[in-house]
Amino acid sequence: MHYPSFIHLKEVGPRDGLQNESIFIDTDDKVKWIDMLSDSGVGEIEYSSFVHPKWIPALKDAQEVGKKIKRNPNVRYSALVPNLKGLERALEAGIDGASVFMSVSETHNRKNINKSVDETYPILREVISEAKSVDKFVTGYVSTVFDCPYEGRINPEQVIRVCDELFAVGVDFISLGDTIGSAVPSQVEALLEPVLIRYDSDKIIMHFHDTRGMAIANILTSLNYGITRFDSAVGGLGGCPYAKGAAGNVATNDVLYLLHGLGIKTGVQEDKMQQAALCIQDKLGKQLPSKALAYHYKKTV
Repeated sequence: MHYPSFIHLKEVGPRDGLQNESIFIDTDDKVKWIDMLSDSGVGEIEYSSFVHPKWIPALKDAQEVGKKIKRNPNVRYSALVPNLKGLERALEAGIDGASVFMSVSETHNRKNINKSVDETYPILREVISEAKSVDKFVTGYVSTVFDCPYEGRINPEQVIRVCDELFAVGVDFISLGDTIGSAVPSQVEALLEPVLIRYDSDKIIMHFHDTRGMAIANILTSLNYGITRFDSAVGGLGGCPYAKGAAGNVATNDVLYLLHGLGIKTGVQEDKMQQAALCIQDKLGKQLPSKALAYHYKKTV
């Protein structure tokens, strides 16, 4: 197999990971943890979400976190923003990039955003336009690209329609999300084949959850298609509040073990990522699902 020589990892643990946790991590502890991630060599960290605190109380301190973290010049710091008000707060806190979000399926989009797919585009268009006007890069998260917990299997043509709209209004990257962690490699192939005919592979990010243990297999399949960008969460943090039963994101630690084992460079130091995983595992008071982390922990105790 011919794999890419370098993979760009975006660490989404501080946002996509913590948003599903019932425990509130103290702000100073969050900042210390994000600073550890910044020191690991990862190229981008999505450090929080600027949605209304009542929807995601675990991230109610987004502005304070953004102002307190130690900025590494080699790291891009991004955050999730739902609308212009959220973007304004995010810009005040300091972001290099904004992430907007929507679902392919109508039902999941309504439960997540309380709007239809068509009603979502004008709101995102405003956010994207404003972010680009102040020279911020924009990532469009597209959820439920393989299966929806309410509507079942998603046709790749539905995904293409959403991607067309988002690229047309100016997003720089699109992150294709296996929101409920149900996809298998054949589904990844069936989606990437039409996607990569239409768009440059460098503009596509794959975002896998590991509900059924298929995330690593799906990443390997994506590598075979030349994908060079992936989202992951340290330790395997995460889930989806609007997709019951969805497990955490694919663990950054496990992805690093795979990529480095294949001789693919990432710029990330595995030992520092392990330490960051142990730090947040201790704060949450529970064992995280990463297999590489569990092996590392077993060796050190």
